Amino acid sequence: MSESFNATDYLVGRRLAAGEGDRVAVRAPSRTLTYAELDAEVGRVAAGLAALGVQPEQRVVMCMVDEVELFTGILATMRLGAVAVPVSTMLRGPELSVLVADSRSRLVLCSQTFADVTRAAVLAAREKGGDVGEVVVTGDDPSGFGPEVGARTWAEMLAAGDALGGTPPAYDTWDESQALWLYTSGTTGKPKAAMHRHADIRTVCETYGQQVLGIRPDDLCLSVAKLFFAYGIGNSMFFPLSVGAAAVLEPSRPTPALLAELAARHRVTMFFGTPSSYGPLLAAAESGQIDAVAFATVRRGASAGEALPARMVNGMRSVFGVEVLDGIGSTEALHIYLSNRPGEVVPGTSGVPVPGYDVEIRGTDGRPVPDGETGTLYVRGDSICTGYWCRTATNRLVFEGEWLRTGDTYIRNADGTYTCLGRTDDVLKVGGIWVTPAEVEERLVAHPSVAEVVVVAVSDDDGLDVPVACVVPGEGHTVDPEALVAWCREGLASFKRPRHVIAIDEVPRTATGKVQRYRLRELAAERVGEGRALQAAL
Repeated sequence: MSESFNATDYLVGRRLAAGEGDRVAVRAPSRTLTYAELDAEVGRVAAGLAALGVQPEQRVVMCMVDEVELFTGILATMRLGAVAVPVSTMLRGPELSVLVADSRSRLVLCSQTFADVTRAAVLAAREKGGDVGEVVVTGDDPSGFGPEVGARTWAEMLAAGDALGGTPPAYDTWDESQALWLYTSGTTGKPKAAMHRHADIRTVCETYGQQVLGIRPDDLCLSVAKLFFAYGIGNSMFFPLSVGAAAVLEPSRPTPALLAELAARHRVTMFFGTPSSYGPLLAAAESGQIDAVAFATVRRGASAGEALPARMVNGMRSVFGVEVLDGIGSTEALHIYLSNRPGEVVPGTSGVPVPGYDVEIRGTDGRPVPDGETGTLYVRGDSICTGYWCRTATNRLVFEGEWLRTGDTYIRNADGTYTCLGRTDDVLKVGGIWVTPAEVEERLVAHPSVAEVVVVAVSDDDGLDVPVACVVPGEGHTVDPEALVAWCREGLASFKRPRHVIAIDEVPRTATGKVQRYRLRELAAERVGEGRALQAAL
């Protein structure tokens, strides 16, 4: 066993030991906490979790908005030696139930906003044999869960912890101890938990956070990505807390107007966006809906999730005066491992390897390819997860010794930078989030008007992928795009819905019956392009 190390102590306890307890750690709509106040609140939450029977290495699922409760819940769980499992708040009940059951969590924490979704998920998870026994909800009304689920309020959990008569000591974890599970569809489709150690958190802070971003104690961070994303938890928790800086939390959907207001009001210095947020920001500034001066205090921007188009890199610099460091990371690596550097940004590329990481582009024979040739990107570094929970077959496909097969197609340029050319498989990345075509197809084919369907990706005007459903209508039916999109919204997280629906006579297949997705991608791109041209003409 290696020397004791606890990520919560690394992120919070060190600040108190250094006499920096009065520094602001987090600003949320409900309240602002200094490091001393954050440490005290984390202790109270840890006591409450312990009072509910949470033990080291047990999982705690959290379906919560970005607020103080989620922030302290993650830190308190890790402090106890248990495993924090923040999950997407965009999931529907059936989707969430899969994660609850799979993680074998005994406890689910949720925000009042997601009470109905969580209730449905808990009931469904129990039917699947899940272990969940306790539910804690923010707010003061747990009655909506009914007696068949049973729930207590956040205040009741804290009171139970207070009754213990003190804050439980931090569990004696070490580098290899499990700290955080993040569910991803990743490189192979169905959701699976990437298991991260306490040491992984320190690694991303000391590599990307400090050596690339150059984050400082006087920085204030604002992230479009929420805490349940690997990208978001690094931006809003790991990086700022690791150096004594602060973060702004916002539970609402990040519209351009809201982002501009938050940046101006808090005088944000670090802004973390995505291609799907930078585009609307630029459009809002160009149309006069927001004032570019709102981002005047931002000294550095970052982007991840999918390749940032060069026009957005240049636009953010010319309109807002913000240099954006585009990069690529993954849930499996916890954060970014390829990134542009300050003062050395090459628009349209993912930059160069982050210190501490090695990357290779390999051909179909598994060997590295020369510069200028395409291949699959592989990465290795100390923050790579220990694997996926209970996914032996998938682990053997994705993890090859020290190397992670990312599933992204890349090329290394003559100047040493790397450029993303898309995916090497059929998994889609929409707005920086993995979407499995099979999941959307399964939902659509359940509609009575659909006989067959194939979902493919088509690039929009900025080169970003959007899902398009190619539908063969059932006998006696026609394709109603609006109705099918609404059908998807009802049963899937909104981001998974197809952005376009096109009718086809039949699904093209090979002689052996395999779907020829490339032909459908070509057809979908043509149809969608025609639609854009017609709309522009009108």
